[in-house]
Amino acid sequence: MQQGTLMRKVKSKSWKKQRYFKLQEDCMTIWYQSKRTGKTESAFSISDVETVREGHQSEVLQSVAEEFPPERCFTIVFYGRRGNLDLIAGSAEEAQCWVQGLRQLIEPRSFPLTFALVSCTWIRDWFQKADKNKDGRMNFKEVQRLLKMMNVDMNEDHALRLFQDADKSESGTLEGEEFVLFYKALTQREEVLSLFQEFSEDGKKLTLLELVDFLRQEQLEDEGTEELAMELIDKYEPSETARARHVLSADGFLMYLCSPEGSIFNPQHRALWQDMSQPLCHYFISSSHNTYLIEDQIRGQSSIEGYIRALKRGCRCLEVDCWDGPNGEPMVYHGHTFTSKIPFREVVSTLGKYAFKVRHPSPGAGGCGWSSVGEETCAEGSWLCWPPTVQDPRGQGPWRCWIAQGASLSPTPQELKHKILLKGKKIGRLEDTLDGPGDEAPDVSDDDNGAEAEEEKRRAKVKGTQHGSVLQKDKETLAQALSDCVIYCKNVPFRGFQEARSHSRPSEISSLSEAKARKLIRDEGNEFVRHNAWQLTRIYPSGMRTDSSNYSPQEMWNVGCQIVALNFQTAGMEMDLCDGLFSQNGCCGYVLKPPFMRDEETLFNPSDPSSREGSGPITLTIQVISGQQLPKVANSKEGAIIDPLVRVEIYGVPADQAHQETKYIENNGFNPHWDETLQFQLHVPELALIRFVVEDYDKTSRNDFVGQFTLAFANIKPGYRHIHLLSKDGTSIPPSSLFVHIRITE
Repeated sequence: MQQGTLMRKVKSKSWKKQRYFKLQEDCMTIWYQSKRTGKTESAFSISDVETVREGHQSEVLQSVAEEFPPERCFTIVFYGRRGNLDLIAGSAEEAQCWVQGLRQLIEPRSFPLTFALVSCTWIRDWFQKADKNKDGRMNFKEVQRLLKMMNVDMNEDHALRLFQDADKSESGTLEGEEFVLFYKALTQREEVLSLFQEFSEDGKKLTLLELVDFLRQEQLEDEGTEELAMELIDKYEPSETARARHVLSADGFLMYLCSPEGSIFNPQHRALWQDMSQPLCHYFISSSHNTYLIEDQIRGQSSIEGYIRALKRGCRCLEVDCWDGPNGEPMVYHGHTFTSKIPFREVVSTLGKYAFKVRHPSPGAGGCGWSSVGEETCAEGSWLCWPPTVQDPRGQGPWRCWIAQGASLSPTPQELKHKILLKGKKIGRLEDTLDGPGDEAPDVSDDDNGAEAEEEKRRAKVKGTQHGSVLQKDKETLAQALSDCVIYCKNVPFRGFQEARSHSRPSEISSLSEAKARKLIRDEGNEFVRHNAWQLTRIYPSGMRTDSSNYSPQEMWNVGCQIVALNFQTAGMEMDLCDGLFSQNGCCGYVLKPPFMRDEETLFNPSDPSSREGSGPITLTIQVISGQQLPKVANSKEGAIIDPLVRVEIYGVPADQAHQETKYIENNGFNPHWDETLQFQLHVPELALIRFVVEDYDKTSRNDFVGQFTLAFANIKPGYRHIHLLSKDGTSIPPSSLFVHIRITE
């Protein structure tokens, strides 16, 4: 890759500044500086880069498409909610040099990162940060500075002893392998070594049988244990000699515990492991609210990035609010507000690129609010679903949802793979479409947009006029064309559970505000669960959440609501729960509900745990042992060291809601030891989510967030496990982790 390349950094059509971009010698850091002032503006790590897009694949670069050809343009996309970096190179060759170089640097990084790769990167990164005079060596003063940077408050005599032991050349400095020795001594895991020696007869290695004993007794691996032990030795033992003898060294044991197989998250549940042949209403479905917004609800920016980010996180239900634009071109934005606008065609194009890039291409749903004039354009899209009896004049598209005559009105995710369902208002019922055109006026969704309801009433009135104007007839035709695209997700108003049982169909869906849903949960919890066993329900945030804040999705999941729409752009506990639930099952965005929530005659009520069929409550015991290389709090003072504590939070039915925390460890974010045991009783474990939170204790103000990890109880692996922490944005922060011991008893 070229270094010190002059490129244009673009923020808008009118903001294009020339900057020098350079890859540092460590091949891990890129900085850029102003051409005019020579001042370094910013730097970022290769580990922060998620992907690189070529050409005009951002709104900013699309706005300058006439001025700069796509061969010179590319976009650097970062993990989390950090904004993209749009660049224009001086030539197509320079652009390719950067694009291919960046891809090669980020390609080897798989998730979770291997322990060896993380350690190598971590050592190199810290060495270069602490080597103040850049001479490739570190004296003791620089080592002391390094310890502060690494969140370690170590006794000076102990630090000097480690330094001298590593200084094999007795030069008074550490370089190369000497620093690696110092780092290994610094990161010695006494708690892991003690566990290793407990099962090792000679204290130096685990034989195959000793490893099998550990896996069975502590990790509760009871199937194919010998084969698993052999796999772990082959995969994680660094010594070729030890591998040949089928033994595991202490280093190999630590690498196993830090690997996906040693994670608290069951690795088998990362893949698609649930039955995908149940009706759609039997699944929780990852869903977003006003997906196009990446900021607040009133003046925020609308962007296709909102769709890309949501889809990459496994979201399967997106929201598209379409309004009239210039020349009848539909625009997407939050109506009656000051949010920016994006063309509907750009949204559709984005869906085409990203809708099915998740590991399991489960069906997606688009919830659309429509204005009037642009409906014909919207209905022309080849991405839309088409009813079974209508001959599609545009040819067969890969995303259309065709229904065979006599097909079920409750299709399954398996049947709908690679399909997009349109959720919206419809003239008549699905059965009417199968039999022929219907003449029923469209129902009105119980949504928070009053303008939509008024528009639908106006349309219904137009349809009832036999001698209307040509314009009225055109609008009637357009509404019918769009209606024909709505198949399995027809919006209907909610008028009570009894009314729904009598008059609604499985192919229909109602939308409820969070406040209305809470009232139904409180007053008719069991009826709500039964309703969601046969029909879809969507929950959306209160209109008062103009800051794009979120409500807790857990209380909605407790009654089986499938489409619980959240503002994906806002980090916090609510999105942690969403990510935690949907990080399983291949991240496909569908999670099968427990059996007692799929029965239309169920007696389950979340306010009464005893109504759950099955065994009694279980006890979850968590021994929080230690933490490793915890990050510093953002914007903390130089030299500040965190005082970490761990809080374990349980989210589930009201009887299971709980939290407990450890004491805080003063001035040690590098290798804190708690050795505290927390215990919880779960009455409905099938609905429970466990959130591990690390905070920096502050006695005078609110604790600062350090990291978290959330997962469903069903995905927990018992035994000695590592928890690899995530940032507030939900991105990995290697090598930060917790080491815990998990026990589950009835």
